[in-house]
Amino acid sequence: MPINILMPALSPTMEKGNLAKWLKKEGDKVKSGDVIAEIETDKATMEVEAVDEGTIAKILVPEGTQDVPVNNVIAVLAGDGEDVKAAASSGGAPAKPEPKAEAKVESKVEAKSGGAAGTAEPSSSAPAPKPASSGSQAAFASSANGHARIFSSPLARRLANEAGIELTRIEGSGPHGRVVARDVEQAKSGKGLKAPAAAPTGAPAIAPAMSDKQILSLFENGSYEIVPHDNMRRTIAQRLTASIQTIPHFYLTMDCDIGRLLAAREDINASAPKDKEKKPFYKLSVNDFVIKAMAMALQRVPSANVSWTEGGMLKHRHSDIGVAVAMPGGLITPIIRKAETKSLSAISSEMKDFAARARARKLKPEEYQGGTTAISNLGMYGIKDFTAVINPPHATILAVGASEERAVVRGGKIEAAHIMSVTLSCDHRAVDGALGAELIGAFKTLIENPVMMMV
Repeated sequence: MPINILMPALSPTMEKGNLAKWLKKEGDKVKSGDVIAEIETDKATMEVEAVDEGTIAKILVPEGTQDVPVNNVIAVLAGDGEDVKAAASSGGAPAKPEPKAEAKVESKVEAKSGGAAGTAEPSSSAPAPKPASSGSQAAFASSANGHARIFSSPLARRLANEAGIELTRIEGSGPHGRVVARDVEQAKSGKGLKAPAAAPTGAPAIAPAMSDKQILSLFENGSYEIVPHDNMRRTIAQRLTASIQTIPHFYLTMDCDIGRLLAAREDINASAPKDKEKKPFYKLSVNDFVIKAMAMALQRVPSANVSWTEGGMLKHRHSDIGVAVAMPGGLITPIIRKAETKSLSAISSEMKDFAARARARKLKPEEYQGGTTAISNLGMYGIKDFTAVINPPHATILAVGASEERAVVRGGKIEAAHIMSVTLSCDHRAVDGALGAELIGAFKTLIENPVMMMV
């Protein structure tokens, strides 16, 4: 029987992928372990190896196809001794990838009269959302979660206030569930009253974002262009939106005097061994010291080296440090594993390799998934300080600003010092304020005394 080659799941969260390139063509023989295709995920380009031996009988998904669902058949393999033509004709059904949406906008934006905002009709391959029914609007209007808007007339609000009745408990009989005066009068006699709302058990409702139509209506037609989102940008948007909505962030900022670090870095780089072409084997950056200091700080404060799960706290033995790397269309966070055990030169070499392969989208999922914390350094852009969004499953992330000469007071005298501001974002479920302060304090001690990282 012919063997179906499926779109592989290259990471636990992968649902779709782009078939970037076929490295084998129909009629080619392959054996187990041969690289047959390149698949693009939201973060990287991965090589796909053949599992079975045989001949490529038919390619069902051409290279360049976008959004192929995981486990869809992408090619058919004829086994050894099997008729290739017969296998091609009896193989699995071709995958049906979703067509890439093309964002288009009607050439006309009309402002409606009667107080309604102007709208623009976007056209794409996805169906337009249906307007809410009056029933759903009534349900929304009468929602009692403490966050939804209650539609009511001014007179009804005054009467309800005088009677001491919460509007959320009154059934509205007006248009779209609007509470009107007669509803309040009935409520006074006990009619049309809802039961008191139970205490919420989940997260509070999140106010809906502006729709595409609402956003487009604010801008003149022809004053913009629409660039469709790629997989990476969509994934970043989804993950960080979920992070900021579900993780209770708080922030701790400290100023670090890195004068000793800069002097040590200069001495270490000057004494680095050189190859035959007199190029140094390594050149340390300030970020390499930051990675090492954060790794050692987590070892000094192990209660902060954790990940939150509903079942219990994960206390990690090693410091696996993710480092944000900018790349076209977004960013990725390769991870220096067991960073507390590695020398500064080893961290520097590993980071340079990760950065180069990240920008070429050649990282493997295990090289950027997981980790126990992360570092985001915008100092090279001149940013003095900022706050970063936690990337689950981490409980912390360190935002690193630029080093700059600032006036400081020492012994009653004003002196110039090289100061670097850092801000630690903490997941309050896992790291309390005092614990977060202990962690950033340990980092400050190490970064200001780099000799402590070399013993």
